[in-house]
Amino acid sequence: MTTTRIERIHAREVLDSRGRPTVEVEVTCAGARPGRAIVPSGASTGTFEALELRDGGDRYDGYGVQTAVRQALAIGPQFVGQDASEQSRIDATLTELTKAWPTSPYASNAGERLGANATLGISLAVAYAAAEGQSIPLVEHLHQLWQQVFKAANAALLNQGMATSLLGRKPFMPLPMVNMISGGKHAGGNLDFQDYLIMPLGAKSYPQALEWIVRIYWRLGKLLTKAGYEGVLVGDEGGYGPKLKSNEEALNFVVEAISAAGLAPGKDVAIALDVASSHFFRDGTYRLAATGDQQLQAGDVIDLLEGWVDRYPILSIEDGLAEDDWLGWQKLTQRLGHRVQLIGDDLFVTNTERLREGVEKKVANSVLVKVNQIGTLSGAMDAMRLALESDYRPVISARSGETEDATIADLAVATGAGQIKIGSIARSERLAKYNQLLRLAENSEFPYYGRAIFRESKLS
Repeated sequence: MTTTRIERIHAREVLDSRGRPTVEVEVTCAGARPGRAIVPSGASTGTFEALELRDGGDRYDGYGVQTAVRQALAIGPQFVGQDASEQSRIDATLTELTKAWPTSPYASNAGERLGANATLGISLAVAYAAAEGQSIPLVEHLHQLWQQVFKAANAALLNQGMATSLLGRKPFMPLPMVNMISGGKHAGGNLDFQDYLIMPLGAKSYPQALEWIVRIYWRLGKLLTKAGYEGVLVGDEGGYGPKLKSNEEALNFVVEAISAAGLAPGKDVAIALDVASSHFFRDGTYRLAATGDQQLQAGDVIDLLEGWVDRYPILSIEDGLAEDDWLGWQKLTQRLGHRVQLIGDDLFVTNTERLREGVEKKVANSVLVKVNQIGTLSGAMDAMRLALESDYRPVISARSGETEDATIADLAVATGAGQIKIGSIARSERLAKYNQLLRLAENSEFPYYGRAIFRESKLS
């Protein structure tokens, strides 16, 4: 007979999609199969993210995670005998251990800190183990956990007049935000802006949305090749990585690919941008190297983005300004917040304190949710709850260093988050998530709303 009582926790070092080590954890409940989770890793990381611990030294050029594995193995025994279904309790313990780690009796030496790659591995594997112990799908267990978090939200703030009124209330298939062209740290700095993405607003189902995405991606590769650019090789997240003449030229190619696929730009498919501007922000100036070392102030970047929104079917802009440029973000939100989705990634790093500050300062209107930025599943859900209370949209996201772990696909459906950002439809660490969504889409209880997730918003 299976139960959700934890019997064993094991951790090991495995490799991610860049060939870099990462942490895998297995948690086993009595009489059940192990629950297994692998921790992702980002290349474009925010300053305020939770610590990802690497070994240093010569092994794997310093990227090894044996220290994080040792930490997971060291703290694992204290969870043996606990109930894996009590996710919030376990995650609270992990969070306290993170705060106390330098003096923790589990530390192997005084110089080590407890990494988020150790805590997140345990946190996610516990969720898998609880699902195994109950003999239910992961998506069902995650929905049970989310209901507990969502019920704790401020009901007075979750009224039906909010732009996010469709979100969080029941499981449904997310709208994909999919990488077409890569730049920045995802493609060797070929472009300043990091991702040019599409959103299949007009599709009637998730399988149809995925077919549209693949069709556009294939057309884009042919168009790039015909124009004399690289239309085969891809970046970290599977998007094409051509060295174009300008940042704006990428937008023209994406619009042309949508039309070449027999779809209407703006009506059927919208464009999203991940500017990742913190990575070209230095000493108060935004420096665009791909187009001749332009040096811009925040107002210039806002003018640039507003001009693009005027000329192209752009619905979403992520990290349009740098993570500490609060004044610039306020101006950006005032100018474009009523026209497009403004996502904070490096700005908020899935952290409720950062998000609360953003809400108070009235910056952005959406938050990217990356579980490894905060270190526990509960921490990510808390950020989602605060986002919805504040009428901000949550967007579940993968990282550039990904694995075959498909947890975020189940998480996006289970929480009714509304949107998911996985990367492109090349490279199997991406397809693992898209394919899991295809499986979940077979459940008639998980509808696909497409553009309807914006129905109460001025963006619709």
